[in-house]
Amino acid sequence: MKKLLVYLNDFRLECVLGPLFKLLEASFELIVPLIMAAIIDRGIPTGDTGYILRMCLWLAVLGGVGLISAVTAQYFAAKAAMGFSARLRHALLSHIQTLSYTELDTQGTSTLITRMTSDVNQVQTGVNMTLRLLLRSPFVVFGAMVMAFTIDFDCALLFVGVIFVLCVIVFSIMLATIPMYRRVQGQLDSVTSATRENLTGVRVVRAFCKEDAEEERFALRNQMLTRMQLAVGRISAAMNPVTYVVINAAVILLIRTGALRVEMGALTQGQVVALYNYMSQILVELIKMADLIILLTKAAACGDRLAHVLEIRPSQEDGTREPAADALRGSVVFEHVSLCYKGAGAESLTDVSFTANPGQTIGVIGGTGCGKTSLVNLIPRFYDATSGRVLVDGLDVRDMRRDVLRRRIAVVPQKAMLFKGTIRSNLLWGNEDATEQDLQDALAVAQALDVVASKDQGLDEPVEQGGRNFSGGQRQRLTIARALVRQPEILILDDSASALDYATDARLRRAIRQMQNPPTTFIVSQRAASIRFADLILVLEDGHVEGMGTHEQLLASCPVYQEIYSSQFKTEEGTHHG
Repeated sequence: MKKLLVYLNDFRLECVLGPLFKLLEASFELIVPLIMAAIIDRGIPTGDTGYILRMCLWLAVLGGVGLISAVTAQYFAAKAAMGFSARLRHALLSHIQTLSYTELDTQGTSTLITRMTSDVNQVQTGVNMTLRLLLRSPFVVFGAMVMAFTIDFDCALLFVGVIFVLCVIVFSIMLATIPMYRRVQGQLDSVTSATRENLTGVRVVRAFCKEDAEEERFALRNQMLTRMQLAVGRISAAMNPVTYVVINAAVILLIRTGALRVEMGALTQGQVVALYNYMSQILVELIKMADLIILLTKAAACGDRLAHVLEIRPSQEDGTREPAADALRGSVVFEHVSLCYKGAGAESLTDVSFTANPGQTIGVIGGTGCGKTSLVNLIPRFYDATSGRVLVDGLDVRDMRRDVLRRRIAVVPQKAMLFKGTIRSNLLWGNEDATEQDLQDALAVAQALDVVASKDQGLDEPVEQGGRNFSGGQRQRLTIARALVRQPEILILDDSASALDYATDARLRRAIRQMQNPPTTFIVSQRAASIRFADLILVLEDGHVEGMGTHEQLLASCPVYQEIYSSQFKTEEGTHHG
């Protein structure tokens, strides 16, 4: 948690002024019982109405100034807390963006979402309440005790005993609940993960009639979270009644002792009332302190989780070099490349070597799980090769600056993702400086002009989150257009035409080849028809290259490719004749 305080550096003034105004309010509050005692001892017995009114006026002034101080303190505390959380979220997102796919896979999306939302909110609330109450409550408690000593020493000793007992209770509960709150937040990750899986895969769940099973799985995780929260809640809930019992017992002793001392003439009635008010202030502030400690316990647990994310060091170090000015633009070379994912028992790619010259089309085909996506993910350095080298424009991608490397590459992933906004704003992700003609050219190549023409507002048609107001094929064509707007030297189409019919897919590939400066294109597909006319086809099976060459060469020499091709084209012919 301490490591996060650096994000409060820009709010040092607010962090000082907030507590100071709270202490000013508390100081006025400590004066009130003395004024009440004066009214009871001097104004009421003598019937001095003028004196009573003057004292009441002073009470009103103290209340007004205290209110202004409290509002001012709240303003500064809220400003600091909101600014802190905004900077923390920005730092978290920036740090997460530096992590490689390996760290993202290890941590899990649901965990990172929980930490960016729930955990940051808890820490923000903790900072706000700390600035408001962390100094104020102890100040009032010990201030009330000191004021009690100025009134009567014997009665004030009771305050010392009460404060000691309450501190023991509060800190015992705090030490018991801190680790429990950490486990609660961890279980919250599990519930978030289950929720995210069900919402993302709702169609699959329904298709397999697994609603009941998923509901049961979610209920189990939710019940576990509930049990953990109830367990820590029971301990935390004990704080208020225990403190009430202690304080009320102390009030009874105070009134009894005060009554005896009034009879002895050692105290006045007004002083007993003042002592009672001070005891009540201690009660209120200790309850606030107890609630604050529970809140800080949660915030500390969440802060540790956030600090853990910020402490994750990226497994990839950014390179420093740029390709030479005369280097071949768009060339890709794999030299004996192997890849093993972190925690995996076997390699996903083994000893892959090939060369892609600028402007060529490289087809990558194979069964599900054979390593096609793993292969193309090495080019933009989403993962690092376990052994061997991947060269882009003659330079090892690990030595190249990531921003320089990725500006040369456009990737269209398997799952077409559009962002909330408009068609235009999504296309401009590829190149924010693109002209209207650039957008039209990219749409034409991506076979998406009809998609835009069918919308009432054209390029300014709204896009909902995830592009859910577009069909799968429309999303794929628009994501391909977004990639082409970038005018990349290397274009990776990772099974990104799976929702397109064969005719549209063929027109798309032909349009890419006929571009004025065609990029080096990698087409990952399970369709033989999609990679049939590629300059070089890689056939993968279980991470190994089983064949490499043109369509005709592979039909003559590669059994795996022969099997894929014959099975698909027989199916198509059968469908056609049917």
